[in-house]
Amino acid sequence: MSVYDKLKALNITLPAVSAPAAAYLPFAQTGNLVFLSGHLAKKDGKVIVGQLGKNVSTEEGKAAARAIAIDLMGTLHAAVGDLNKVKRIVKVMSLVNSTSDFTEQHLVTNGCSELLGEVFGDAGKHARSAFGVAQIPMGACVEIEMIAEVG
Repeated sequence: MSVYDKLKALNITLPAVSAPAAAYLPFAQTGNLVFLSGHLAKKDGKVIVGQLGKNVSTEEGKAAARAIAIDLMGTLHAAVGDLNKVKRIVKVMSLVNSTSDFTEQHLVTNGCSELLGEVFGDAGKHARSAFGVAQIPMGACVEIEMIAEVG
C-alpha cells in the first residue's frame, strides 16, 4: 500500500507548506537527507498555545503532536515530490512547552511518532528526543523537527 493510500485510509489530507515565521527555510536537503525545520502545533491554521502541566493536558499535547506530524509530512511531500521516496524517518526532535515538574514529554511526542509509524510502517520507526522547554515561539505548546532519508 502506498503512503498516499495509507493517508487516505486515515482520512488525512496533507497541507501546503507554511511560510516560515522568521529567517529560515522550511526544509533543506543534503544528499539523501531532508532536514525539516521545527513545525509548531496548529489547529485550523492557528497556533495551539499553552503549557503542558499548566493549561494543556498530556492528551491535548499528544493530539497537537499528531497534527504536527501531518504538517511535517506535507512539508516533506513538498520537498521530495513523492512520499513513497521516503526510505526512512531518521530522527524526530520534539520541544514541549512545559512546567518544570511536567515529565510526560515522551508521551506527548508519541502523537507524532505513532502517526509516522502508521503511515510509513517500518520506515517510520525513528530515533527521537523529547525535551521540556520553558517557552516556544508564539507560545505554542509543541514544536517538532524531523530528518528523513529519501531515495
